[in-house]
Amino acid sequence: PDKAAETPPPTVEARCDPAGLSDLVGKPATQALAAGALHRSGARIMRWKAPGMAMTMDYRADRLNIAIDAGNLVTGFDCG
Repeated sequence: PDKAAETPPPTVEARCDPAGLSDLVGKPATQALAAGALHRSGARIMRWKAPGMAMTMDYRADRLNIAIDAGNLVTGFDCG
């Protein structure tokens, strides 16, 4: 048997990098903004972080967190 056929291809883990998203700070939090930020950051999933919102403490290297204020404006980005 062919060894190459038996070995599954390596998986490429998505990594979140929010460094290039500063131009989105101060903009209204919309699904379109979230989709664009997700794509630009390289993350696989995202979540909103609103003031006073309960958040799980699990860390995910492939998750983009979008912080918003009470007026639904983006205040920042981080990963985890």
